[in-house]
Amino acid sequence: MKVLVTGGAGYIGSHAVRELLDSGHQVVVLDNLSKGHEEAIDKRAAFVLASTEDVDLIVNKIKLHGIEAVMHFAADIEVGESVTDPFKYYQNNFSNAVSLLEALNICGVKKFVFSSTAAVYGNPERTPILESDLRNPINPYGRSKMMVEMALEDACKAYGMGYTILRYFNVAGASPDATIGEDHQPESHLIPKILMAAREGTAVKIFGTDYPTSDGTCVRDYVHVMDLARAHVLALENLSPGKGEVFNLGSESGFSVREVISACERVTGRKITVEEGPRRAGDPATLVASSKKIREQLGWERKYPDMETIVAHAWNWHTSHPEGYVKETEKSHFILTEMASEEYRMAETYRYFGE
Repeated sequence: MKVLVTGGAGYIGSHAVRELLDSGHQVVVLDNLSKGHEEAIDKRAAFVLASTEDVDLIVNKIKLHGIEAVMHFAADIEVGESVTDPFKYYQNNFSNAVSLLEALNICGVKKFVFSSTAAVYGNPERTPILESDLRNPINPYGRSKMMVEMALEDACKAYGMGYTILRYFNVAGASPDATIGEDHQPESHLIPKILMAAREGTAVKIFGTDYPTSDGTCVRDYVHVMDLARAHVLALENLSPGKGEVFNLGSESGFSVREVISACERVTGRKITVEEGPRRAGDPATLVASSKKIREQLGWERKYPDMETIVAHAWNWHTSHPEGYVKETEKSHFILTEMASEEYRMAETYRYFGE
């Protein structure tokens, strides 16, 4: 299948691109590189430097490459930022997604896999969370993703769009060969921050130690990025036009903050300094999703379910890429790309199949 992957230069997107290619699919990556890294894109994929808001360009690329399906990752993901700058999230996450769907409808593409979030549930009434549970997001990030879900539901009814929505919390780890991994600037995710503290000898802060959990710290889902990528490919391969489906991707029981820190200490062989602080407002004690539905319907199983393996793969990536993807020469290239003319940005595909 010929698949367009938006946000394919990002953390999850780049791993999904690799899984798609290894599964025999052809891939075109569309990314504006505002958060992603060109170096993360598999050389077997074609690459288009563009935004999802450009309907005419996307229509052109769909026709040029004979695209049959789309896997959509391009989005802003910081909850705190979404509260202080909600318009950014409604524009990029929702409005641009609608533009993308409009382009697909023009071209008659009826298969769409959407990277959503368990944040659409807000503060759930029970755990593990089921797909049928009420959507009640508590921040603009979660609401922007829920709005795309609702647009997909309507597009299915009106235009016969087939879709699969995948909801998940925390993604971690890296490719087992450590060639691609997590590189956010600034980094806000727990495991990379702990590993950074292990490398640099700094402290990790725990927000709240009096929760009603086994050790008093919050419990969250953590799913290996390669397991997540495999779930996206399974979703794509089982998609049918005119039908919609929703699946949670969770760890079933979750891991506490202290359990994650302990796993990082065992993997790195280093003692990690911890600073205990008060709870953050709005942090539930436990957020864990059930994956029973996708296991039963699509046969998804996690290859890397244990925390130590997740951490080990992340540690291998971070120690072999201490500066992430960005080197001085790459920074210069990025600056030039940002300064590039509109003609360059609107030009034909940046890299073609087989090159």
